[in-house]
Amino acid sequence: MYVGVDCGTQSTKVVVLDPEGERILGEASRPHRLDEGEGGRREQAPADWVAAFCGAFGEAVARSGVDARAIRALGVSGQQHGLVALDAAGEPVHPAKLWCDTETAAWNAALVERLGGEAGCLERLGLVLQTGYTASKLAWLREVHPEAYARIATLLLPHDYLNFWLTGERVAEAGDASGTGYFDTRTRRWRHDVLAEIAPELDPGRVLPRLIGSREPAGTVRPALARELGLADDVLVASGGGDNMLGAIGTGNIRPGLVTLSLGTSGTICAHSPEPVVDNPLVANFCASHGGWLPLVCTMNVTSATTRIRELFGLDLATFGERVAAAPIGAEGVTMLPFFNGERVPMLPEASASLDGLTSVNTTPANLCRAVVEGATLGLRYGLEQFGRLTEGVSEIRLIGGGARSPVWRQMLADVTASRVVCPEVTDAAALGAALQAAWCHRAGAGDGELSELCTRLVHLDESSRAEPDPANVAAFDEVHARYRRCLAERHAVT
Repeated sequence: MYVGVDCGTQSTKVVVLDPEGERILGEASRPHRLDEGEGGRREQAPADWVAAFCGAFGEAVARSGVDARAIRALGVSGQQHGLVALDAAGEPVHPAKLWCDTETAAWNAALVERLGGEAGCLERLGLVLQTGYTASKLAWLREVHPEAYARIATLLLPHDYLNFWLTGERVAEAGDASGTGYFDTRTRRWRHDVLAEIAPELDPGRVLPRLIGSREPAGTVRPALARELGLADDVLVASGGGDNMLGAIGTGNIRPGLVTLSLGTSGTICAHSPEPVVDNPLVANFCASHGGWLPLVCTMNVTSATTRIRELFGLDLATFGERVAAAPIGAEGVTMLPFFNGERVPMLPEASASLDGLTSVNTTPANLCRAVVEGATLGLRYGLEQFGRLTEGVSEIRLIGGGARSPVWRQMLADVTASRVVCPEVTDAAALGAALQAAWCHRAGAGDGELSELCTRLVHLDESSRAEPDPANVAAFDEVHARYRRCLAERHAVT
C-alpha cells in the first residue's frame, strides 16, 4: 500500500492507494487556516499542515480498512513557492508566506531589475521571476523582519518541510525547486550567485537543502513518528514535489501530447516537454517531478474568484451553478476581470478585479455569477495561448481541481478553448500523483513498476465527464473573448 499527501492552500488531502487492486482504498482531508492581510499578505503556520496531515492520515487509513503497517512508502505534494525558513532547531522563524502572497511585488520587481531584467533572469534561471516565487519572499523577510531573517538556518518549500518533519532530512527535488527563483531550471542546480543577490548574508551551502532525484527517497519515516502513526519500520518517503508536478503525474501527463488544467484556487496549465521551454517569459520553465520539463502557466484567480461572488450572494455550490447556467453566453454584455488576488498571467501582481458593461438591465445575480466564471475561464484561455506550438495538436485537456466537478464549467472550458475536456476519476490528482511517485520510488530497487506503466494502470478517465466543444458556442465565445481582450487592453494595457 502507498500513501499520497497533497498539502494545498485550503486543506491537506491523504489517499491510500492499492496498486495491485488498481484503486484508492481510503481518502480524507483536513482544512487549513489562511491568514490574509492588507497589501496582499497571505500566510500559514506550518504547524497547521502537520496537524492536518495527522488528522487526514488517520482517517484515510481507517477508511481504507488496511493495517497501517502494510504501507510501504509515502509521497508528498505541496503548494509551490511558499517560503518556510527554519532556525537551527528546525522551527519556523516566521509564518510561511504562500504562493498567492503578493505583498512582495515590489521586492520581486527590484530583483528582476538587479538580475538584468527578463533577459538576465532567463539566462541565469531559465525563467523570469514572478511575484509569488520564493525569492521575493526571502528578500522581503530580510528587509521587513531582520531579526527573523538573522535566525535562518534552512530554506525549504512546503512539501520539503513535510518531508523534513517526516524524515528529519532537509532535501529538495528539481520540480518544486524550479519555483524558488534561485534554481537553474535547465541544469537542475541551485544558483548560489542568485541567492547571494537576494540574501548575501546566507551561506548557500548551509541553508539550501540537498538536491535529490525524482526517484530518490527523501529518507525514511522517523522511528518515533512511525510508531505514533502506526507504521512499520523503514517506510520510505519519496522525493515528492510541487502540486502541479504531481498533479501532472496523477493525470498521466508524463509525455508530450496532453495538457493538464486545474480549476483550483488558482488555475494552472501544464504540458510535458522533453526539453526546456524558455521562449516566453509568461511560461514558467519548471522541471517535472519524474524527468523532463513541465512548462506551466498559472492564473491566480479561479475558484478563489468564483467563491467570492458565490458567497457575496449567499449561494451554495448547486444554486451558484444553476445561476451560471441560467445566464446566456457573454452574460448579456457583462465582462469581469476577476483579479481579486492580483494576477500572474498576464503579469499584473497589483491589479484588482473590475466589471465592465453593466447596465440597469443586465445587472443581475445570474449575469454576475456567469461573468466571474467566464472571466476566470477566459483568463485560462489567455494562458493556454502562451504555450504556442507546444500545445498544437494536443489530443485533450485533462481537467482537475474543485471546479472540475461542475458540468457547466467543463462545457464552458471545452467551448472557450475549442478542445475536448475530460476529468480523471480522481480529480484531486496531486495526492494520487504523490502515491504513484511513492510506488515508483519504492519499486526502483526491484527494477519494476516504471511510472508510465503505473499511470497506464492507475489513472482512469471518467468518461461521463467528457465535454466536446459545441461549434455554435465556440463561435459565441470567440466574440466574448474579443471583448475580454479589449477590457484587458483598456484597463491594463495588455495586448
